[in-house]
Amino acid sequence: MQDAEHGRGRPADDNDLAEIDLGLLLALEALLRERNVTRAASRLNIGQPALSARLNRLRQIFADPLFVPAASGRGVVPTTRAVELQTALADVLGKLRRMVEGPAEFDPAKSQRTFVVAIHENPAVTLAPGLVARLTAMAERARLALVHPARDVVDQLERGEIDILVTGADRAHGELMQRPLFEDGFLSAQRKGHPRGIGPLDLDSFCALDHLLISADGGGFSGLVDDALAVLGRSRRVAVSIQTYALAPVILAHSDCICTLPRRFLIRFAHELDLTPPPLDLPPARIVALWHPRNQEDKGHAWLRECLYQAAAA
Repeated sequence: MQDAEHGRGRPADDNDLAEIDLGLLLALEALLRERNVTRAASRLNIGQPALSARLNRLRQIFADPLFVPAASGRGVVPTTRAVELQTALADVLGKLRRMVEGPAEFDPAKSQRTFVVAIHENPAVTLAPGLVARLTAMAERARLALVHPARDVVDQLERGEIDILVTGADRAHGELMQRPLFEDGFLSAQRKGHPRGIGPLDLDSFCALDHLLISADGGGFSGLVDDALAVLGRSRRVAVSIQTYALAPVILAHSDCICTLPRRFLIRFAHELDLTPPPLDLPPARIVALWHPRNQEDKGHAWLRECLYQAAAA
C-alpha cells in the first residue's frame, strides 16, 4: 500500500476496512509492545499459531512485512510501516476502549454543558427560580436555556435538541419517560380595593364580574373555567384575553377584572393582589417532566432531572 516515492498508497475503501477486525488490531498492538511473538501471544491469551495467522492477515492487508526477525535471533523488529501505524493504532484502540468503558462520571462543577428545558410559562414561574439557583450554585460553568415548547417538541427530544419538556400531564406521550413534578390548585385574583370587597366569592358574583383569561394560543376567550361553569349551566364574561402570564398581575392591578389561575403562580403576587378560592370545583393542574429514553442513563441528564425534582419539591 505504501508508495516510497510519494509517501502515500492508494486511498483505503470500505472493502479494505472490512478486512480489519479488532482481533487483528490487538495483535498488532501486542507485537509492537512486546517485540516478541511468544510474549505477544501470551498477552492476548492465544497460541503462537493463532498469532502467526493474524500477523499473516495483517501483512496482506497492509502489504508490508510489518515485523522481521531480530538480528540477535530473539524477538522481532517492526518495519518502518509498522512504526508509522503505532500512533494511529493507539488512538483507535484508545477510543474503542473508552467506548466500552461506559460514560464518564458527570461532575457538575467541571461541566460546560448547555442544558435545554422546554417549559410553558406558568410552570416556569414556579420552577425556574429554584432550578436556576441550583444550577448556578453547583455547575457554575454550565448553561441553561429555558425555551417555549415548539409544535415538534417531541421530535426535538428525540433529536437531542431538547433535554426535558415540562408540561401538563394531559400532554404526555407514551413513548417518552415521565415523572410527576407537582399538582396545583386554583385561586381567583383581583386588585386591592376592588369594588366587590374582599369577602368570599359566590357563584353569582363570580359570573357577574368581568374576567381576564390567558390564552396560550392567543385570542381565545374560553378555557377550563368556562368548561366547569358550563357543567353547572352557568357562564361568565371574559372581557380580556392575553397570551402571557407576565401581563396578568399588571392588568389585574389596574382594572376591575378578576382572573382564575394556578395557585403557585398567583401566590407570588399576594402582596399586590387579593386572592380567594373560586366558587366552583376545578381539577388540579398536574405538571410532569418528560424526556426521551435516549437520555435515561446519561449522568448529566440525570443530574438535571434531580435539580428539577428538587425545585418542584421546594
